[in-house]
Amino acid sequence: MADSMNRGPVAPKDPTKKRPFFYIMKDKEIFGAPQPDGSLAHFLYLDMGRLTDAARLTGNVTDDEMIKNLTTRVGIQKMVHSIGVSVSYKETDHKVKFVAEMYPVNPGDETTNIEAEILMDGMETVIDLGSVDWKDGDRELGQIRFLFDTPGIAATTDVRFYLNDGFEAPEQPEDIAVDFASEGYRQMISRSLMQTGNTERLRKVLDKAVAGEDVTLSFIGGSITQGAGAIPINEKCYARVFYEDFVKRYMKGGECTFVKAGVGGTPSELGMIRFERDVLRDGAQKPDLVVIEFAVNDEGDETQGVCYESLVRKALALPWKPAIVLLFAVFSNDWNLQDRLSPVGRNYGLPMVSVLDAVSPQFPQLPSEGRVISRNQYFYDVYHPSNLGHQVMADCLSNLIDVVNASDDSLEKEPDVAGTTPVIGADFEHIELLDKKELKKLKDKYKISEVDEGSFTETDENLQAVEMDKDIEMTPEFPYNWCHEEGAGAEPFKMTITCRRLLLIFKDSANATHGTAEIFIDGKLIREADPHINNWTHCNAVIILNEETSQEHDVVIQMKKGQEDKKFTILGFGIA
Repeated sequence: MADSMNRGPVAPKDPTKKRPFFYIMKDKEIFGAPQPDGSLAHFLYLDMGRLTDAARLTGNVTDDEMIKNLTTRVGIQKMVHSIGVSVSYKETDHKVKFVAEMYPVNPGDETTNIEAEILMDGMETVIDLGSVDWKDGDRELGQIRFLFDTPGIAATTDVRFYLNDGFEAPEQPEDIAVDFASEGYRQMISRSLMQTGNTERLRKVLDKAVAGEDVTLSFIGGSITQGAGAIPINEKCYARVFYEDFVKRYMKGGECTFVKAGVGGTPSELGMIRFERDVLRDGAQKPDLVVIEFAVNDEGDETQGVCYESLVRKALALPWKPAIVLLFAVFSNDWNLQDRLSPVGRNYGLPMVSVLDAVSPQFPQLPSEGRVISRNQYFYDVYHPSNLGHQVMADCLSNLIDVVNASDDSLEKEPDVAGTTPVIGADFEHIELLDKKELKKLKDKYKISEVDEGSFTETDENLQAVEMDKDIEMTPEFPYNWCHEEGAGAEPFKMTITCRRLLLIFKDSANATHGTAEIFIDGKLIREADPHINNWTHCNAVIILNEETSQEHDVVIQMKKGQEDKKFTILGFGIA
């Protein structure tokens, strides 16, 4: 007995040999952002090919069979043995709930949620998929989310997929810390400057700042401008980082106002409609600088650049003549639309900054060959920058400001916007937002003689919401809408209006309760508005009228036959 009491600790068993694995997330920041329902959550969306992209980008997976297996629940069961999750936070006694949610084959199908409580001490929790009660309605892994119980926590996470026997994982790369003070970093950032263009307006911004006057910096774009991938999104997004740098280095006593108007998943087709509301704040703001970022969102623009140029001209034509900067972000496959959109900048002599030109040439290199930052370090997922990536974007904008500030070149007079022929088109430069709130103001201007809401009498409050300006709380988009609720009947929405251009903004949704509406102009079916094409809660703008002359038109929106009991939301219209 005494002998046993004097012995030291019993040696632990040999650790279980870990299976081969690849990363889905590696050293990624997560943050419990407030949601409309009051929860604190961080989301990583993995549907529509984003899981396979993450496997390629973060996990270095190249095997075609393995990539294919990730596209279905059956394939994941076949290949993935378990999911390893670790979360690190300075206060290690905190916990976070990990949820991996399968998306359905058909809307409304019962699907699987894989859940685990994770202690934030950096230790890995391994979830054995063999014990999961899979549902027949599972199609693919749609999202991973982290649910926090305490506000203000910013942590880091790794998520690994451990493999079943018969599958080999590729070597997992290790990254070297980015040296922001290096000559290589400076050269990378300098490549982003496509052209300074005519700098007269930018010089006026700098003159105001150094003279101690107030300055307003504004940003409009898609999810990257919203801050997707930045943790926390309201502090580490490129727009906020650039703004803070500008305040620190150029403001000499005046107040600098920050206006951020990014909306995820939306192109300039929607940006041009919401410009007055979200950037100018219906006349409350007069920005001195407007940064426009739609180079990775405009692929689906049905006008192939007309909406973009219309937005640029709308901003350029403001009477106080703000500086306009065109910013071209990049996806992880080295893609953006700067070849399509940069002619707009050249046409008006605008400063243009390309993040693609900065980072993409060095991605394939090894650190010893001059690589400054890896793809995995730059990107949070295949579409959005990480905190490091947002820092790079901010530094690219700051580089433009520094170059202009240091230059004393004599410059030509800036072009006359009204007298400059559009290079792509400007059909929509005078577009305005029409919703329930703006109806009274625009009624006489567009001779809106009849608005019969029919069965579209309710107001939808379950809307896409975004973090505006410095806020972490989310602001719903288009709250003054016309909603056809389930079972509301079949009476159409009718409006008689005199205009040349008309766009419909409607709500997308993945919910099976939502249905398709038909849009008629003067009795002719123009198009169907299907909320399930994008299949997430999202604002969708589509052109329903584009004519050279203004005429009276009858607009009718009704639920498609057989879907009268479904829900559909008219968020508003763009009108000119």
